[in-house]
Order: sequence, then structure tokens, then C-alpha cells
Amino acid sequence: MVRFMKLLTRDERPPGEEPVSDLVPELEVSRAKRVRVLLAAACAPLLFSYTAIAAVLAVVSFAADRTRFSATGALLAAGPGWLASWQVELDLGGHPLGVLPLLPTFLVGWLVARAAARAVRRAGGRTPADAVPVVTVIAGAHALFGVLIAVLAGGSPIDVNPLTAFCVPGLLAGLAAVAGVAKVCGLPAAVRDRFDPVAVHGLRAGALGLAALIACGAVVFTAATALSWSTVDSLFEPGFGASFGLFVLSVAYLPNAVVAALSFTTGPGFSVGSLTVGMFGYQGGQVPGVPVLAGIPSHHAVWWPALLLLPALVGALVGWRIRAIDEDPMLRMRAVAVAGALVAFGCVILGTVSGGRLGDGPFDPVSVPVGVASVIAFCWIVVPGGFVAFFAGAHEAPEPPGEPEVEDIVEVEEEAEPAEEPEALEDEALDEEAEEELARELGEDTDEVPVEPEPEAEPEQEIAVTESTDGSGDESAPGDDR
Repeated sequence: MVRFMKLLTRDERPPGEEPVSDLVPELEVSRAKRVRVLLAAACAPLLFSYTAIAAVLAVVSFAADRTRFSATGALLAAGPGWLASWQVELDLGGHPLGVLPLLPTFLVGWLVARAAARAVRRAGGRTPADAVPVVTVIAGAHALFGVLIAVLAGGSPIDVNPLTAFCVPGLLAGLAAVAGVAKVCGLPAAVRDRFDPVAVHGLRAGALGLAALIACGAVVFTAATALSWSTVDSLFEPGFGASFGLFVLSVAYLPNAVVAALSFTTGPGFSVGSLTVGMFGYQGGQVPGVPVLAGIPSHHAVWWPALLLLPALVGALVGWRIRAIDEDPMLRMRAVAVAGALVAFGCVILGTVSGGRLGDGPFDPVSVPVGVASVIAFCWIVVPGGFVAFFAGAHEAPEPPGEPEVEDIVEVEEEAEPAEEPEALEDEALDEEAEEELARELGEDTDEVPVEPEPEAEPEQEIAVTESTDGSGDESAPGDDR
């Protein structure tokens, strides 16, 4: 059997010869193809997103009552709409519009991420360095396109700051491209190797906690809207055109409403103009007549603090996720702190992009208290999460009292050795005294019983041994020959 396995695994190549597969070089992408791939990655999401926004605006304007449809007007309006989808603040006749819908932002970001991932695969990229050209080209193309729209919109009722139009789309598109190429180019593994493993576990748990908080906000928003369905139904007009426009507007602002519900669930609440809705406070005011805001209550309820159980459960979930990463409780607490920091940072980002200016009317501004919300979100993760991670995780077992360490045993033996020497000396002295007494007793006994003297041994005669030679017995004295 052993010989058979050796025959199967024997290398028949001469020494020093490489395998054929190792000698075949990888096919390199030509420069022309690489340029085409980069141009497609930069232009495809731009053209598709601009066309989709123009189509939505055309359908809404065509379906609206008492309006005149114009394809040229829809194409021209798609430019500011494209900037709004990238969270670029607009100025409508001197009135700022900063609270922009988040759903289009997520959609265009998803398009950019898909295009970037496809471009890296076609270019044969496998390392983070291979993703740099793709991300750079996509971010630069979106930044230049934003500046172009801002310049072309000059002199129209819609005004845009060129610097904002350059920076914001380029930055967001670059981040979306990085998210798209991360898995293809092995970026998570590279980041994981540079970070502390405890911090990596904390970041994962923090992402889970942020997603859970967003889910809690979505549940609260859905429940409030369902309980206020009669108000939602009354806000839709009988005609299809106006109702369709309100429906599209409400769907576009759904993520903004979920973020506001998240802030309400964690405690700080939100405000729309003079209206302030918080877990422990309520200040009345006017509410915009759009279906997405129909779930805003008209007065405070005493049972609202019961909703604080949701973020507490989220914090416990984060702690449960971290409980098994290490036996050291302090390392688990550090991971909980990292998770809380990530959740707080995520709340800052979401609260910033979900609010903004809304003209100069009674509904301005729409905001979430970002600073307070981030601190409270951090506490909701760290306090219950730290409690669960500390007490539900493993702990180092205490040492049994009957089994001291080797070092302790050696020290005890070294201390006992000097103490044993005097005892040994005393024992030797006692033994000598006992032997002397025994000898005296034996001496007395010998005096009583006579002992016959032993005969002296005769001295042994020395025997002289002489060497003999051949014929020594036949030799005679020299006088015999005479």
C-alpha cells in the first residue's frame, strides 16, 4: 500500500523543472480595454441615474392634473433632481431646500457600487491597489458632472453652489465605489489584518446594533402609520395625478421618516418647524400635509417610555454577540465600547443627512438633535451591552486551593530546609547517647561472664618459591664430579 501511494504521488519531472501551469503567465488586460472599462464604470451610472430621474419626473408631470407636460422641461429638471439625489442642497427662488430624500441616494449609490465591482472584475483586479483607478475615475466623473449641472443651472430659478455640487457627489460616489469593490479586491481582509481582533469584533457588533436600531425605527414608524391610516387616506386627493405625486414623494422620504422614528425610539425625538416630538416632551405645531408624516401624534402619551425597551434589547443583543470573543471580561468591554462608538457615529451621519432646511416657512427646519442622539445611542449600546457581555461571557476559573503553583512549592521547600537542620542534629545527638548507654550495658555484662582467651594463631611459614628450569632435578653439586 505504501509503495502504491508513493507511485501515485511521485513527481516525474526532472529536478529544477517547474510545473506547466506555473510557467503560463496570467493574461494581462490591454491598455485599450482598461480605458474602455474605466469609461464605462464612470459614465454608466451617470447616464442611467440621470435618465431614471428624468423618467420619474416626466411620469409625475404627465399624470398630474392641470399641468402641461414637456419632455424638454423634464430633461432640464432632471439636472437639479440628480444633484438632490446626491444630497446637494438646492436654492429654489431664494428658499433653501436642504431636507432631501434618502431613498434616491441609496439607489444611485447602489448603481455606482455595482458599476465599480463590475469594472474591477473586467479589469482583472484582485488587490486593493487595483481598485484605486476605478474609484478615482468614478468619483472624479461624478464631481465634474455635478459642477457642470451647477454651471448650467446658473440664472435659472434653481441655484446651486458649484463647490457643493463638486464635493458632495464626488465624495459620496467615491464611498459607494469603495463599498462596491471592497469584497472583490480583498479590502476587508486587508483592514482586518491591520486592526486589533477585539476592535474587529466590536465593529461587527456595532454594525449589527446600528442595523437593529434602524429596524426598531422602521417598526415604530410602520405601527404609527398603520394606526393613523385614516389620516393617510384623507391626505390623498381623489384624482390619480396628484395622488401619484404624493405617493412618489412619500416613498422617496421613507428613510428620512425611519431615521426620525429611530431618534424618537431612543429618546431625543425630532422636530419639524415649531413641532417637537420627544419621548418625554411634546410641543405642538403645524405638520406638513404629506402621507409620510401622517403618523406624527397630536399629543403626548404616557406609555411612550415603554418603547425604550427596544433600544435596551438592541444593546443586550450587541452584548450577547460579543460575550464569546474572549475569556477576559475587560477585552469584551472594550469591544462593547467600539460597538457603541460605531453606532453613535452612524447616528450622527443618518441624523445629518435626513434633516435640513425646508424653505423659510412654518416647517423649517426638519432636524434631529444629532449630538444628543449620538450620545444616547452610545449609552444604549454600552450599558446593557456591557452588562450582558460581562456576566454572560466566560470567566477564568479560580485556582484550586489544594494545588499551589510550582514556584510556591519551591519557596516553601527552601524555607523548610533550614528548619530541618536543627532537628536532624538533635536526632543524631539522641542516637549517639543511646549507643553509649547500650555500650555501657554490654560492658557490664562482659565483666560478669568470663570469656576464654582465644588461642593465638601460629605464624605462617613463608614458603620460598624458586624458579625451576629443565633438568633442575638432575643437577648435582659441583663436588660430585671430582
